[in-house]
Amino acid sequence: MELRKDPITRSWVITGDLPDTQRQAEPFCKFCPESPKQPQVISTMASVNYGPWSARAVVHPDPLYHVEGDPGRRGVGLYDIMRAVGAHEVLVENARHDRQLWMATDAEIEQFLLLCAARIQDLKNDHRFKYVSVFKDQGALAGQEFDHPTSQIVATTFVPRRVLYELRAAREHYAHKERCVFCDILVQEMQARDRIIEVRGDFVACCPYAPRVPYETWILPTTHSAHFERTATSKPGALRDFAALLRRTLNRIRSVTESFHLVLHTAPNTMRKTKILNYWRTIDDDYHWHIEIVPILTSKAKSYTFKEVYYTPVTSESAAARLREAPTEYNSLGSTTWAR
Repeated sequence: MELRKDPITRSWVITGDLPDTQRQAEPFCKFCPESPKQPQVISTMASVNYGPWSARAVVHPDPLYHVEGDPGRRGVGLYDIMRAVGAHEVLVENARHDRQLWMATDAEIEQFLLLCAARIQDLKNDHRFKYVSVFKDQGALAGQEFDHPTSQIVATTFVPRRVLYELRAAREHYAHKERCVFCDILVQEMQARDRIIEVRGDFVACCPYAPRVPYETWILPTTHSAHFERTATSKPGALRDFAALLRRTLNRIRSVTESFHLVLHTAPNTMRKTKILNYWRTIDDDYHWHIEIVPILTSKAKSYTFKEVYYTPVTSESAAARLREAPTEYNSLGSTTWAR
């Protein structure tokens, strides 16, 4: 595997000719604690309810990035290329195979979030890594990889393009107004309330003003913070309300669709400074961590998968109104999903 940079969009693409083989089905789940074939464990969170542990990080069985070596970035004519150096881990959200985030207790979700924070901080201690991404692909339409409740974490030697867009916009806004653009958005949204779904403690769930897809939802802290891991460790119970809001929001999203992408956007690794990009001078003041949830609907009026311009047939205001009224608790009889 190798990383190639698009000279037009400046985005990195991981590519390689892999053998055309499929992962063989196994009679057991390797992420379950009773599995006879355990993965290599990196970190474990103590149990809060039952089972040997609450959440744990393990080495991905088929990682895209490998931690050994140097990226060896070089030019090939006008192109840039480097080795796929990084880290790729699976974050096992719960010891139970049938206990997804929206079914778990707030204490269990809090343990998972603390695991995310700990792994982000640990990976940022490696100065080779510029960014650490935490994401969850849920459902067949989202390319879900494992049956067990899992998310994934990836550390890369580059900052993903969408995060770069956010960093540039946040820096420019701060340069003109000496305020965080995300905080300004929150102030306006809290006043208008049209796109607010729920406020819980120091966190808010809302639909963005210009969504990429129907029912796109963000969760942000109302108190300014650029680094998710710093919020998580700022005081005991700092993520308790966030855990509850995440669970309730995912149940709301599942009233619309069972497939979605969830990604955490947090500040890059400020231990790896660069004079070229110059993002780190005001980043603690201008950036604001948040979670983005991008639902995938099976039925849509027009395609929004090939995105020259994003299209959504549902406004943020209508989406927020529906999600406010959607179920927030998992129905043990089967689902939170309404008829579409």
